[in-house]
Amino acid sequence: MDQDRQTICMTSYLVIYEQGEDGGWGAYAPDLPGLGVAAETREEVTTLIREGIAIHIAGLREDGLPIPAPTTTAERIDVPTP
Repeated sequence: MDQDRQTICMTSYLVIYEQGEDGGWGAYAPDLPGLGVAAETREEVTTLIREGIAIHIAGLREDGLPIPAPTTTAERIDVPTP
């Protein structure tokens, strides 16, 4: 077996996307306080938040701080509108 291989674990964090009045996009991960990004398009903000999560977690590890567990969930609820 190749000893240089590393096991990659995946963790899923909830990301909230919001479109601003100016048409730009913002995103944040509620389980990772202080992490938020903004960009002109949804595609750009998706790339930035994915990179931001990785950098944020790497920084926490480097500082010896605990990595927050992903605990936030979301649900859309339908309500009648007049």
